[in-house]
Amino acid sequence: MTMTEEAKNDNGVLLEVRDLSTHFHTFRGVVKAVDGVSFSLKRGEILGVVGESGCGKSVTGFSVLRLIDPPGRIAGGDIIFEGESLLKKSEREMERIRGNKISMIFQDPMTSLNPVYTIKRQICETLELHEGLRGREAHKRAVELLRLVGIPSPESRVNYYPHQFSGGMRQRVIIAISLATSPSLIIADEPTTALDVTVQAQLIKRLYSLVRKNNSSMILITHDLSLVSGVSDNIIVMYCGRVIERGSSEAVISRPAHPYTVGLLGSIPKMAGEREMLRQISGMVPNPFDMPAGCAFCPRCEMAQSICEKEYPRMREIEEGHCVCCHFAGGRGL
Repeated sequence: MTMTEEAKNDNGVLLEVRDLSTHFHTFRGVVKAVDGVSFSLKRGEILGVVGESGCGKSVTGFSVLRLIDPPGRIAGGDIIFEGESLLKKSEREMERIRGNKISMIFQDPMTSLNPVYTIKRQICETLELHEGLRGREAHKRAVELLRLVGIPSPESRVNYYPHQFSGGMRQRVIIAISLATSPSLIIADEPTTALDVTVQAQLIKRLYSLVRKNNSSMILITHDLSLVSGVSDNIIVMYCGRVIERGSSEAVISRPAHPYTVGLLGSIPKMAGEREMLRQISGMVPNPFDMPAGCAFCPRCEMAQSICEKEYPRMREIEEGHCVCCHFAGGRGL
């Protein structure tokens, strides 16, 4: 590797998504699930990806791993990981990356774990494939991983089947599998779905500490802004397949600029201060087969004006590192 190449790869950026578009071709037409999404992720950084169901969060995560099946396909853009384009790699090369350099924590642990295999076998499968560990070494490492994610009595429970664990424990097993190879990047897709609030907090705290300890990067996909606010370095807010606001967690949470972000924050109950009615965002997400000509959020926006119906706003910086896609962001006007 030349000095120029080393400098290029030593800029601290682990992942760069450039103008990514992922479309689904159906008998009714084309659904632009991801439409021109761009962001970057530095080594050791945690990025929160927030938005309602159907906004393109999960599809973005699947696209990074190239797990899009027909009728879906990546229609444009590029995904640069460790200085190389993932879109130019063969399927065999991607198989060496998935579960090794990039791990994914899926939403539902019961469908992610095979019910007919023990926890030990499912952890050891990853260890055998990517680490070359077998037999006693693989068993020892599997027990260590279960202990690492906080499962009591891991020596005996490593031989349990998924149905013998609670939902929270199953999700801990998924986290253990995702950490087995010490990946550079973890994509956590709604990792606390269907779990009660107390277990959610425990899991996120555990996952956060493990990511920091391993100096891994993480993309935390969720619909809950309050969940990412305490653990993410940066946040991007998505709506209808596009990034509508991005910035540091402090900027997005303390000084939200897009009306949609303001609405999401307004719907979160506050534990302190005077009691007040929760705000809700009126209307519904547009039909993906009949998107508005201008801003997709226009039909639901209290600030919308005539220009919003005709012209999609460009992404612009309103303060250092804090960008928003709105004609009237934060009351600043055009």
